[in-house]
Amino acid sequence: MHILIVDDEALARGRLRTLLSDCAHGPHPVQEAADAQQALRLLQAAQPTHVQLVLLDIHMPGQDGLQFAQTLSSMPNPPAIVFVTAHANHAVQAFELDAVDYLTKPVRLERLQQSLQKAERALSTRSVVESGPVLLIQERGGTLRLPLSEVRYLKAEQKYITVRTVQRNYILDGALADLETRHCEQFLRIHRNALVLRAALRGLEKYDDPEEGEGWGLRLQGIPELLPVSRRQLALVKIELKDGA
Repeated sequence: MHILIVDDEALARGRLRTLLSDCAHGPHPVQEAADAQQALRLLQAAQPTHVQLVLLDIHMPGQDGLQFAQTLSSMPNPPAIVFVTAHANHAVQAFELDAVDYLTKPVRLERLQQSLQKAERALSTRSVVESGPVLLIQERGGTLRLPLSEVRYLKAEQKYITVRTVQRNYILDGALADLETRHCEQFLRIHRNALVLRAALRGLEKYDDPEEGEGWGLRLQGIPELLPVSRRQLALVKIELKDGA
């Protein structure tokens, strides 16, 4: 891959260049830029030798890395982006900008090679498939991009949200109301503590609970358990099922 390193610190650029020279499946053509303005000039001059990957710092003078990533996204054929930064608190923003990976300094060779592999996969599939909207799940020291289409329901627990897919559960920090606002086209509220994927609705069934009495439960594709539907939301669920029939 043709790679552009964008970092205002010469030592950081030099270390990345050295690591890239040690990576498997190299050597990779590498260019350097000290800020976003210089990087943009190099990218514009690189055609037709297209830069495929940008290793991008966040805190830089002038336009910072997050702003520059937005600029890159408006290009006709933008490069893949891997953020390389000393600050771990921008990961969510970075992945919302469709970054391939997020590395924290000091970068290890093994992690850099993993990022290069991710970039290669992303570049090879970019023209074939759109990932669509995703949830960002923090897990095992990393960030998982979980497509919304794989989620069946979101359930608010005491201090977190359970994200249920057909295969397993995930844990997500945040507020259910915020997720409802951001993803109202994909999800329907069926209870004060639950949102379900509209595309997964399969039917309503009556049940009799010894403690709560008679009620309605919602059947979702691929999920064995019934989800309780509140009386307030029951009419909306029936409309959704009728319209989706």
